[in-house]
Amino acid sequence: MKEKLFTRNFTLLLVGQASSLLGNNTLKFALSMFVLEETGSATVFATILALAMAPTILLSPLGGILADRANRKSIMVALDSLSGLAVLLACLLLSLGDRMLVVGALLVALSILGAFESPTVQACVPLMLSGERLLQGNAAVSQIQAAASLVTPFLGSVLYTALGIQPIFLGAVACFFLTALLECFLQLDYRRPSRQAGVGAALRKDLSESMEFLIRQEPGICQLLLLAALVSLFVAGAMVVGFPYLVRTVLDLSAALYGIAESVLGVAAVLGGACVGLLGERLRLGRLAGVFSGFGLCLLPCGLAFLLPLGALGRYGVLLVFFCICQAGCSVFSTCAISAIQARTPERLMGKVMSCVFTLSLCAQPLGQLLYGVLFDTFSQAPWCVLLPTGLAVWAAGMLSRRFFRRLERQWERPGPAQNPPPKGRGF
Repeated sequence: MKEKLFTRNFTLLLVGQASSLLGNNTLKFALSMFVLEETGSATVFATILALAMAPTILLSPLGGILADRANRKSIMVALDSLSGLAVLLACLLLSLGDRMLVVGALLVALSILGAFESPTVQACVPLMLSGERLLQGNAAVSQIQAAASLVTPFLGSVLYTALGIQPIFLGAVACFFLTALLECFLQLDYRRPSRQAGVGAALRKDLSESMEFLIRQEPGICQLLLLAALVSLFVAGAMVVGFPYLVRTVLDLSAALYGIAESVLGVAAVLGGACVGLLGERLRLGRLAGVFSGFGLCLLPCGLAFLLPLGALGRYGVLLVFFCICQAGCSVFSTCAISAIQARTPERLMGKVMSCVFTLSLCAQPLGQLLYGVLFDTFSQAPWCVLLPTGLAVWAAGMLSRRFFRRLERQWERPGPAQNPPPKGRGF
């Protein structure tokens, strides 16, 4: 009998993630508008984003160890509850002190909690699904994330313009608490690990075991992540920092137009996830080099738009079209890569390996955000000086990676060192 995709466990996980992402992304979008309006600087904006991401990078390996040693359901419930409390506290403090300090502290707190939650959630999916359903399940998770990116910018811009920042804080609190409630009903098997000599010994053993797996048994995973980090340095900086700065500050367009653009980018990400779900295993690793090169090609028209007499709305349209294509490609690339890595990873190492994946994929982002914050401030009158060289560099990296992806596909077509066990989730 063919395995179900939407089991009871997996459906609860998806609905909980949808609620969490709705509150979290709406809040972060509104905070980005708040920071840009308060400071008007891409450098300050990028610095806050980069500092807020640092705890996630530093603590994610510990989050993976916790995910493999503790009850994953209890971890998720506790972390979403703490996220709700952190947002509620920030809401109360916002009107009493330094606003930028409160916003920065909240983003750091959410980053710390996210460092422990993201590996845990990613480690739960292979326990619920296997085989082709694992790829489709990751595609469904990606589509939930993309759908949140579709809804939250428009929702955040409307609510922020109409009501201000405080009601958005309260809505995020409700979303986090709802997610914690839904996670209470998950049914996940938990086997308490054997006792260790102490916390330090356990940490050393787990880190050593995961590094042994990544460096000696599956070096292709590390190589794939390092290559992705190189592009993340350029693409994340250009998109995460550049897009809002170009639309709001350089082109001087309204928050509503920026919110619409972010929602359209969400549609592109949904379509990218839908392509993965429909094509399934026909999306092979060897084809990801073309997706890689496409990221760079998408940035070239964006740079040329600032050399042509298109006007603010014309340039806005060009940015929107080609950043949408890039966003869809990012969704396809990340979903295929994560599914392939999960299929090669033993269940006992899943949390630790996924935390390493999460950490390495994020390492380049703060550096990229700081770099592009300075670049866009420096070349605010000539953004093409930033976009064109970036596009050429990413395109060249993609072309040079073709042999690597073909070799990795041939290697990973053979059975992995430890396949995942049958799914433990229950159907409806």
